[in-house]
Amino acid sequence: MPELPEVETVRQTLRQFVLNQTIEGVDVFYEKIIEGDTQEFINAVTHQTIQEIERIGKYLIFILDDVAFVSHLRMEGKYHILSKDIPSDKHTHVAFHLENEDLRYIDTRKFGRMQLVDKKTYRQQLPLKKLGKEPFDIETEELYQLLHQTSLPIKTALLNQTIMCGIGNIYANEICFAMKIDPRTKSSRLSKKRVDELRRISIDVLNKAIAQGGTTIHSFDANGIHGLFQLQLNVHGQKICPLCQGEVKKIMLNQRGTYYCPHCQKKRY
Repeated sequence: MPELPEVETVRQTLRQFVLNQTIEGVDVFYEKIIEGDTQEFINAVTHQTIQEIERIGKYLIFILDDVAFVSHLRMEGKYHILSKDIPSDKHTHVAFHLENEDLRYIDTRKFGRMQLVDKKTYRQQLPLKKLGKEPFDIETEELYQLLHQTSLPIKTALLNQTIMCGIGNIYANEICFAMKIDPRTKSSRLSKKRVDELRRISIDVLNKAIAQGGTTIHSFDANGIHGLFQLQLNVHGQKICPLCQGEVKKIMLNQRGTYYCPHCQKKRY
């Protein structure tokens, strides 16, 4: 699933192509992609100009003249900029007809969703109001209090979007490795100093991934741009620890594949 760095790469890429373009028409080929009434969505966005594309966690927000809509890519959603002359394939579920080309939403799994929201108050509306703050925005004290209210393992807490949003499985594994912490360590056992370290390392890992265009995974493609951060992954998907040269182990933690080095990531905190 695309995580914060991948979605940020999509946002930055799309901004280069679609800002200040008007949506002249919309075709929806799979109505379940649209949360709510499909025709209402089409009517609301047609003849609207794309003023900005923002991001909160793993969600994109398309800001138009009078309204906005939230887009969640889920497992395999992608946006492609294509010539209007190119026929849509079976995996194209929404086509926004712009002035010069098409913006097409493609999703082989059909899990992605779009939803109309108020352009001024969308952060207080579902689905965004349930999200926690991003690592870039949360203060250590607030994160400390949230982690000490749960008994979740730290790896699982990093995946909980109501605690802190934007981090998915790949980056949670990398953050735990950078902290040299066993991913099964209970969140409530972290001292305030360690929580501050967690926050700072999360920011550092995400910033490095954003700078590299995210991590190339089979479901991620930002209009043909593939991330290079997979070349810097220390533990996720690896077999040998880069620090001690020991074996990296994979376990299932709350049904998520979890990579860690037993030697470098002790249960101590």
